[in-house]
Amino acid sequence: MKRKENQAKEGSAVKTRRAIVRLLKQEGPMDALQLAEQLELSRMAVRQHLYSLQEQKLITYEEQPRSMGRPAKMWRLTSEANRLFPDGYADLTVQLIESMREAFGEEGLEKLLDIRNRKQMVEYGSKAPSSMPLHEQLEALSQLRTAEGYMAEWIENADGTFCFVEKHCPICAAAEACSGICRKEIEMLRHVFGESHEVERIDHLLTGGSRCVYRITPIS
Repeated sequence: MKRKENQAKEGSAVKTRRAIVRLLKQEGPMDALQLAEQLELSRMAVRQHLYSLQEQKLITYEEQPRSMGRPAKMWRLTSEANRLFPDGYADLTVQLIESMREAFGEEGLEKLLDIRNRKQMVEYGSKAPSSMPLHEQLEALSQLRTAEGYMAEWIENADGTFCFVEKHCPICAAAEACSGICRKEIEMLRHVFGESHEVERIDHLLTGGSRCVYRITPIS
């Protein structure tokens, strides 16, 4: 009986830690109080789970000054946590990239990336065309990229700009092996949104960001 109770407690703990990881992936850095409110748990209980995840090297924190009291610990995922999310067959993809580089050289690999990029432009251009109102285009593109594993969403900013946010990169390992992939990604987005919009990357997973964020600025 006691063994079953221990197994049930451990199962519940694992479920809670997975929920914490999902929240940090979805929402970005959060403190223990924010997590406790979302999960409807006590702050002490959440802290225990956070320290367990920290021991597993899945999360870390940065201290954020507060107007009163001690700085808050803002918890975020580490790169180790990427393994908990779909990786797009990372090992196979990296091996294929290395094989293509060996067989065709950097120039040949660049041509293959161009072909992939053009196909994406055609697909996204047909399903999320620039002729759409920008809100509708952003929503359509978010749905397309989410279906591909990017956990995408868009945000309208108070200054009239928009942010296109990708919380996960299912091809992160491939992008680390071939920097040209990220360069082609922003080229693709600039093509999709057209000349009437400026697109710039303001946060990047591969440079330590918690997500990839692109700012979309309408050009009047």
